[in-house]
Amino acid sequence: MNETSLPRDYGRASDQKRPVEIITGYLENNPYSVLIKIGKTKVLCTATGGLRMPPHLRDSDSGWVTAEYSMLPSASKDRIMRERFKVKGRTREIERLIARSLRSVCELKAIPNQSIIVDCDVLEADGGTRTAAITGGFVALYMLVRDMLKEKKIYRSPITDFLAAISVGIVRGAPLLDLNSREDMGAQVDMNLIMTDSGRIAEAQATGEEATFTKDQFDEMFNLGQAGVKELIKEQKKALGMF
Repeated sequence: MNETSLPRDYGRASDQKRPVEIITGYLENNPYSVLIKIGKTKVLCTATGGLRMPPHLRDSDSGWVTAEYSMLPSASKDRIMRERFKVKGRTREIERLIARSLRSVCELKAIPNQSIIVDCDVLEADGGTRTAAITGGFVALYMLVRDMLKEKKIYRSPITDFLAAISVGIVRGAPLLDLNSREDMGAQVDMNLIMTDSGRIAEAQATGEEATFTKDQFDEMFNLGQAGVKELIKEQKKALGMF
């Protein structure tokens, strides 16, 4: 066996994502709750509206969409300390990524004086928690907006396109789609790709981990990620009963 042909979980090929399951209405207390399972990674996402507007948007004709992210203590094999008094920089970075990704497909003026928060709590982590949070968080947001329209709290949807995210990387010289934790730890290059259904890019984070990469390698990772995002959006639409 050569170094680029190590076996993957679920017997996947290099261009295959892990099994995906999106369960809507997971919580009784919040109808806009989504459990997204991507391989062994599980993230609970909820959307809540009617919250106070941030100070810089009060008395404006705009709305707001933001996000919070956390990992439960038993999300990984080694217990994770709760962030009780101070949120870690990594957590803030992921929260900002989720929030600006969701806002990239929202016309905020369509929800004037409405503030929505999407909470993403990692129940179990095996790589790709932030991309799973974005993918599941979008479904929760879509469900909330759909009911806001039905209840005439808003008169047009702020959502301009579907959105999903997936990880890609180069591991032992080979480009791989949807890295699990083991692959992520051994990756020479790590990339998170967030894209819309129409093929527009919300964000592409590609980082060399003690290595550099070529434009051809970037293009190969991008193409893998784009195909993976399209598959995830099909899963989102299926979960929402759109086909």
